[in-house]
Amino acid sequence: MIVMKFGGTSVGTPERMKSVATLTTRSGEPTFVVLSAMSGTTNTLIEISDYLYKKNPDGANEVINMLEKKYMQHVDELFSTEEWREKTRAFLCEEFDYLRSFTKDLFTSFEEKSIVAQGEVISTNMMANYMHEQGIDAVLLSALDFMRTDKNAEPDPQYIKDKLCAILSEQGEHQIFITQGFICRNAYGEVDNLQRGGSDYTASLIGAAINAEEIQIWTDIDGMHNNDPRIVDGTEAVRQLNFEEAAELAYFGAKILHPTCIQPAKYAGIPVRLLNTMQPDAEGTIVDNVIMRGQIKAVAAKDNIIAIKIKSSRMLLATGFLRKVFEIFESYQTPIDMVCTSEVGVSVTIDNDAHLTPIVNELKKYGTVTVDTHMCIICVVGDLDWSNLGFETLATDAMKDIPVRMISYGGSNYNISFLVKEQDKKRALQNLSAKLF
Repeated sequence: MIVMKFGGTSVGTPERMKSVATLTTRSGEPTFVVLSAMSGTTNTLIEISDYLYKKNPDGANEVINMLEKKYMQHVDELFSTEEWREKTRAFLCEEFDYLRSFTKDLFTSFEEKSIVAQGEVISTNMMANYMHEQGIDAVLLSALDFMRTDKNAEPDPQYIKDKLCAILSEQGEHQIFITQGFICRNAYGEVDNLQRGGSDYTASLIGAAINAEEIQIWTDIDGMHNNDPRIVDGTEAVRQLNFEEAAELAYFGAKILHPTCIQPAKYAGIPVRLLNTMQPDAEGTIVDNVIMRGQIKAVAAKDNIIAIKIKSSRMLLATGFLRKVFEIFESYQTPIDMVCTSEVGVSVTIDNDAHLTPIVNELKKYGTVTVDTHMCIICVVGDLDWSNLGFETLATDAMKDIPVRMISYGGSNYNISFLVKEQDKKRALQNLSAKLF
């Protein structure tokens, strides 16, 4: 069995939904389909929640009515028979009445998560109804029956596997199994979600649970490109990436894939293929455990970076200095991206400025603090093992005309990162493309 995940743009219109139905059946083998909400729906549901938090039920109802009207129009375009139009309209009426019920009671974060979950509930029900109208042997499974997180808000893989395998055993053989991405229950049984990018995570967790042959992530991009196509001309899709390389690219700006989403597939040894719903016959990118030696694969960039330098003459031979520095960031739950050290100082980067002022105030206890904003991390990814003579030189040579604030190399065998000003980002990406590819 293969797992196919389709994002919001892939199911964003009735025409796209029809294309997805065709794609899921063309292989002829049993397929597990994971769907996101139709594009724009989750943001609208968050907007409804925002009105309810602000105790403005009239504003919430107005947005609910607009969303309902939009979906009712989709019904007329998606279905060809009045029977299935009526069934789907009845379902949508129940759904939007359910959303309206939240305007009458106390509203908290628990209710918000229930509201936000309805985007995936609607898209999967509409898809299942369309497949039934087309005579496709499809079964709709609720992700809330098997997808669960533990008390640390992390997915519970053993629970997911046990529950899902039991459900599939009860259902027997079918051509298509459909479920929702993103949504789940938490350890206390409440409706919750896997955060943004969660539909990819759902697909990866399901693939690992059922030991799938392959996990396919369908988006509107032809795989992961070797540079940012919005900035650099002539980029190409990378045909193969190691899981580590893909994680580095995802973390440092390649938005086609969330870095944590592929971990279950990596540990289970299941390949992940990135494909394009607009060009279904394109080869895309396969992510697996294979390491292709001697190749630089891609470049990615991460914006809105802040560099913080702590200089201290007392640091020389002072044990515990770095621990104290890192504990400050930990206490404010602010992750660090890059780290560079010398005998008299340490420089780090962060991408979250929510607690920047108190962090800087704490750091001043240990030395002189300098902050640089509007920075950008440029990450070069590939087989960058230190034994590959000259590989790091290729990257640094491409950056010779660009002021570089920090360089990070050797933290892994797969990347070398440069910290530059955001204004130099475009030139850096173009220079690297010209030199490396």
